[in-house]
Amino acid sequence: METQKVGTIRFPFPFTPYSIQEDFMAELYRVLEVFFIGIFESPTGTGKSLSLICGALSWLRDFEQKKREEEAQLLETGTGPLHDEKDESLCLSSSCEGAAATPRPAGEPAWVTQFVQKKEERDLVDRLKAEQARRKQREERLQQLQHRAQFKYAAKRLRQEEEETENLLRLSREMLETGPGAERPEQLESGEEELVLAEYESDEEKKAASGVDEEEDDLEEEHVTKIYYCSRTHSQLAQFVHEVKKSPFGRDVRLVSLGSRQNLCVNEDVKSLGSVQLINDRCVDMQRSRHEKKKGAEEEKPKRRRQEKQAACPFYNHEQMGLLRDEALAEVKDIEQLLALGKEARACPYYGSRLAIPAAQLVVLPYQMLLHAATRQAAGIRLQEQVVIIDEAHNLIDTITGMHSVEVSGSQLCQAHSQLLQYMERYGKRLKAKNLMYLKQILYLLEKFVAVLGGESPIPLKNPNTQSSHAFVCLLSGTELKTINDFLFQSQIDNINLFSWAWFLQVQRYCEKSMISRKLFGFTERYGAVLSSREQPKLAGFQQFLQSLQPRTTEAPAAPADESQASAPRPASPLMHIEGFLAALTTANQDGRVILSRQGSLSQSTLKFLLLNPAVHFAQVVKECRAVVIAGGTMQPVSDFRQQLLACAGVEAERVVEFSCGHVIPPDNILPLVICSGISNQPLEFTFQKRELPQMMDEAGRILCNLCSVVPGGVVCFFPSYEYLRQVHAHWEKGGLLGRLAARKKIFQEPKSAHQVEQVLLAYSRCIQACGQERGRVTGALLLSVVGGKMSEGINFSDNLGRCVVMVGMPFPNIRSPELQEKMAYLDQTLPRAPGQAPPGKNLVENLCMKAVNQSIGRAIRHQKDFASIVLLDQRYARPPVLAKLPAWIRARVEVKATFGPAIAAVQKFHREKSSSS
Repeated sequence: METQKVGTIRFPFPFTPYSIQEDFMAELYRVLEVFFIGIFESPTGTGKSLSLICGALSWLRDFEQKKREEEAQLLETGTGPLHDEKDESLCLSSSCEGAAATPRPAGEPAWVTQFVQKKEERDLVDRLKAEQARRKQREERLQQLQHRAQFKYAAKRLRQEEEETENLLRLSREMLETGPGAERPEQLESGEEELVLAEYESDEEKKAASGVDEEEDDLEEEHVTKIYYCSRTHSQLAQFVHEVKKSPFGRDVRLVSLGSRQNLCVNEDVKSLGSVQLINDRCVDMQRSRHEKKKGAEEEKPKRRRQEKQAACPFYNHEQMGLLRDEALAEVKDIEQLLALGKEARACPYYGSRLAIPAAQLVVLPYQMLLHAATRQAAGIRLQEQVVIIDEAHNLIDTITGMHSVEVSGSQLCQAHSQLLQYMERYGKRLKAKNLMYLKQILYLLEKFVAVLGGESPIPLKNPNTQSSHAFVCLLSGTELKTINDFLFQSQIDNINLFSWAWFLQVQRYCEKSMISRKLFGFTERYGAVLSSREQPKLAGFQQFLQSLQPRTTEAPAAPADESQASAPRPASPLMHIEGFLAALTTANQDGRVILSRQGSLSQSTLKFLLLNPAVHFAQVVKECRAVVIAGGTMQPVSDFRQQLLACAGVEAERVVEFSCGHVIPPDNILPLVICSGISNQPLEFTFQKRELPQMMDEAGRILCNLCSVVPGGVVCFFPSYEYLRQVHAHWEKGGLLGRLAARKKIFQEPKSAHQVEQVLLAYSRCIQACGQERGRVTGALLLSVVGGKMSEGINFSDNLGRCVVMVGMPFPNIRSPELQEKMAYLDQTLPRAPGQAPPGKNLVENLCMKAVNQSIGRAIRHQKDFASIVLLDQRYARPPVLAKLPAWIRARVEVKATFGPAIAAVQKFHREKSSSS
């Protein structure tokens, strides 16, 4: 390990860092220190992860040291300044929250002011002493756990005690059930009791009751200052944790990895449900059952007996989870290690990791857990005065938009309506009046949504996929785009006296709290198969409807089933999707739109909520945090982040810092070219109107043939869409160009199916390796890929796998899309137009295109000794506004070639020199 000193700051590093890494860490440290928002760009291969780790944790080390020194000084004197304008670090820490001097009324006697100030100082000292005691206790506990013995023996002992208790309880239940006077269950089939909705109380009705166990209160800890690091996928998070382990901070930092229930659940019965929503609902239901079980034990005369299937999760044990929490903090662990630890200790890793958040210094979590407010709150994440680092953030705006945009189909609306009707018919006499009232209101909403799509109201109990049924054929067709208020008006929801936002929010909250969607799913599964003869007359219509939705084993299917769907998770209740749509409709009117897409049948028609302003969901993050860092390998163009995300979230322009470093490769290891015309001097402009012309496809094929003749190893060629790739491939095959290409490079094509990607990449890699050893006529492989597809992001084409990356045309998004048109109009209305620049809407389209280009061409050049050529086939790339949106380290080396001759000569020279020197 080496310690680098940049100015007055020490940065421990596992090796001698590059100069760009030192600059990165110094700027990151400054951003965290002065409460800024940073946009950091560091190309892949420049050690971005280590720079983030060492820079951020060095700041945290110094912050904690400074805080301890200030606390010691304050405790030593017994009094001290409650607010120092020059140094707010002490009062801004979590321990001093609310400790700043209370403003006093004007004209108050001096002795009163002095008395109040002295009392506040004493209170602050008491809080600091209590925090020091807690910190010392935590450090001693973690130090003991580093020997591991305590955890293993304690976990084993508690597990044995738990098993003995369960055995005694089981025997007691059996004796009570078989003994004289045992209660007889009501006339419901086995397991059916859990489908009945429990008595519902609104949030207002629950305010008097705490609803929290004492043992859970005892586990509440004060949150220390920490860094939240998030990325897109669990594999990226695991790689980051691996980098932390290798760093100089790996032995001392308290790190916890957070994940979804789907990734961390160790209860096989719950995990087997497959659907993320079903796993979440079942887990929450089991925790609710646990609380109800404790309440029920105090009541001598329960009205209904709960079935044993409704028992609490055996892994949700606070003693075991407390031990797991301590073990997770004692040594850095990734998700897989946390999962293994949970299985060994029979403790829930999902809840155990959440218990570790308060004491953790570094919390590693996926995007969705941080950016979704409800998920963030449920996980116990507190952002006040904390640091957030969002890595791989090039698609951050799209991620936030996608998370909060919801689409429901007419088929789902009809299915949910039918399920609710039959559910009420089956269990109506067992439901409380309040439950019945809310269910009828949900039915009313569903009927109105179906009517606005052109369906009948009330909804008949028929299969919405039946095209011939008049009730399910849309009377209107086409696409409409409405504001939220206009949609509600057109749905005639706001015409009734009942309607108000408060009423609508109550219905939406009821769906969430009562878990009606999970009850409906269980009800559908139960009666979607075989009913007893006693139930058939009552539910015959519903049974017929459900069976029509399921594949029948006794009849030949209408179309061959997709094999990949056989093992797919079971679909969630349609009401689950509708709940998300209802929640989206609570967005402010100006920040979203509702798209009504009416097709030939109701089942194919859809309602989609489109979020226009992602800043409304990001604003709370930047408002609460001390500092936010948005980082990535290719962040250009950054204007989208500044305007759509930060400015709209209320962040002052002077608080935003941009940092972009060059690459670690020598400048002559990359050759980026813009080729404006082809071999026959045909101008290269692959616009939507021209790209399907035979001469344009021929020109692209001839250029690719020449490049494959002079480039060794692998060539990756990107096309704007799968459809255009299909057209070009068919045209080349028909004209013989494909055969000419195959004579120089073996051709591979990106598959549409995700599970085939690894297989294609493996074959592509092996082919290049074999060609390099044989030195025959075929010099490598050509991979035909799609921008925004499986190969354009997250795949490394290093060394011989990607000696040349070719971009055919500019991948502009579909300008005719209603969603994109509305987004452009929204930006033109809300964002100011900079002098001499295109309107914000037009700029958005160009930025979306260039972000996709930058991600694709960034697949090559993955380390310091790598080299590659980048060929952009379209004269529009030569325009200065377009060149300005390329990454700085590529932009500085771009050569624009008006004709093809000089371009192919430059490529040939580049690869000849690099191949001979490598």
